[in-house]
Amino acid sequence: MTDPSDSSGASSAPLLEIGRVGRPHGTGGEVTVTLVSNRPERLAPGSELQTDLGTLQVMAARPHNKRHLVTFAGIDDRSKAEALRGLVLRAEPMVDPDELWVHELIGARVVDQSGTDRGVVDAVVANPAGDQLELVDGTLVPLCFVVDSVATERIEVDVPDGLFDPS
Repeated sequence: MTDPSDSSGASSAPLLEIGRVGRPHGTGGEVTVTLVSNRPERLAPGSELQTDLGTLQVMAARPHNKRHLVTFAGIDDRSKAEALRGLVLRAEPMVDPDELWVHELIGARVVDQSGTDRGVVDAVVANPAGDQLELVDGTLVPLCFVVDSVATERIEVDVPDGLFDPS
């Protein structure tokens, strides 16, 4: 692991949470990792992930029971693996012009089909039925109503009548 305060060559891009370390698996230093990203390539060998304890480099990873079993460089026994338990894993945003990323929606203005500005996205709320945009005023807009977006600027939605009416 390297010191997270070492700024040599560090990028200024905000880091995104991509997963969390769980319990050790076996005695050789392997750990379980639960991804919150839908991109398993985040755990490709050689990937560097940031934690509160420094940088972890992925040596190997494989799917296992809705999680991944991961070996990190320098973590070669169960006690070292146990010391990682609960660590949040972070990485820089991926660049893919064909994808709309959740972190890009924060701060964008939501405009409905009549052209009315409905406010600014404060958060994206995970929901089993489908993620929702949470506006600064607390209004929730299901992502399924998004019809177009210019990331970080404007999100156009086509919502059913009454969605923005006060309760």
